[in-house]
Amino acid sequence: MTPADVTAEDILRAREAIRDVVRPTPVVPSTTLSDRLGAAVVLKAESLQRTGSFKVRGALNKLAQVGDAAAAGVVCGSAGNHAQALAFAARERGVPCEVFMPALAPIAKAEGAAELGATVRLEGASVDECVAAARERAAEAGMVFVHPFDDPAVVAGQGTLGLELLEDVPDLATVVVPVGGGGLASGIAIALKTARPGIRVIGVQAERCAAFPGSLAAGVPTAVDAALTIADGIAVKRPGELTLPLIARWVDEIVVVGEDEVAEAIVLLAEKAKLVVEGAGAVGAAALLGGRVPAAPGGGTTCIVLSGGNVDPGLLAEVARRHETEAGRRLVLFTRVPDRPGSLAQLLEIVANSGANLVDVEHLREGVGLHFRETAVQLVLQTRGRDHAQAVTTAVADAGYAARIVV
Repeated sequence: MTPADVTAEDILRAREAIRDVVRPTPVVPSTTLSDRLGAAVVLKAESLQRTGSFKVRGALNKLAQVGDAAAAGVVCGSAGNHAQALAFAARERGVPCEVFMPALAPIAKAEGAAELGATVRLEGASVDECVAAARERAAEAGMVFVHPFDDPAVVAGQGTLGLELLEDVPDLATVVVPVGGGGLASGIAIALKTARPGIRVIGVQAERCAAFPGSLAAGVPTAVDAALTIADGIAVKRPGELTLPLIARWVDEIVVVGEDEVAEAIVLLAEKAKLVVEGAGAVGAAALLGGRVPAAPGGGTTCIVLSGGNVDPGLLAEVARRHETEAGRRLVLFTRVPDRPGSLAQLLEIVANSGANLVDVEHLREGVGLHFRETAVQLVLQTRGRDHAQAVTTAVADAGYAARIVV
């Protein structure tokens, strides 16, 4: 395969093939990001797409290209979003679907694919292993294998998002796109740069699974060891034979971001933009906030592609709690009190008088080196910010309690 395997004309044809199902997603101005970065920033809310991610674009286009060959069914390997997208596309086109997902795939994504009618098989430790298993299943059952990114039809389908950006953002200067296998970034770049070569397209990977920098340097797809990442949707260990040269030709730069940056971006998008975005979808915002990418240095609008919103509620809650702690609005205090009636009430009265709100209290009697006449107490408190949290901690200490903050 060569970069010429996907063209702007392919993307235009894909748009017609998927138009009846794919919804154009909104472009939302971000006042918060624009103010922080000193440039116009908008968000392409593809997290609001059917099935919660951009993947349905490529899946539908692939089914359109194979036509009757999909009558026996379609099968894929996926971390979750591609699985849900293919299940949805198969249901819309009336064909059977099987999906292979990693054993530790997010529960919400596995359940989502099953609810859409797919047979879900949780096998393997990575997307790569699931893709291999899906290929074997396709060969033995006569089904059509649908790769999550390394397929010209899939890349062309993802590129239809770029056509929407050309129409919706007249002064588009920079587009920041999540990169896993590279299908979305390359498809968008082909659509944009064919029409307006001056638009910058920046790809973003999670540093715990960033295969493209090394592969681009080597000139061939090179695998990396994948570590657990909050951006599981782009945790692809090896670029594709098709997507690597496409990225090399069409994408201006690849940058990487850390886990903490992604977590903070998730919270900011929920808090300020009112958009629920998964880790993979938030890496573009993380790159801008962390200074990895300058916002439209020559003027014009910078667009962040929020590629997906399929996040487990438990993870979202944990990220929010962590942010509250970092911001000083959630305080966890550990201290000791005499093991006699009324001691806890006295401590809680001090907390109440300081203006903090008690969320949780826990007695700890083992494993903390206690005197036999005392007990340890851990308090979870809501505060109004760092200064208030410090004032609460000082009030407890001034009352004679040896308190320490639990991080």
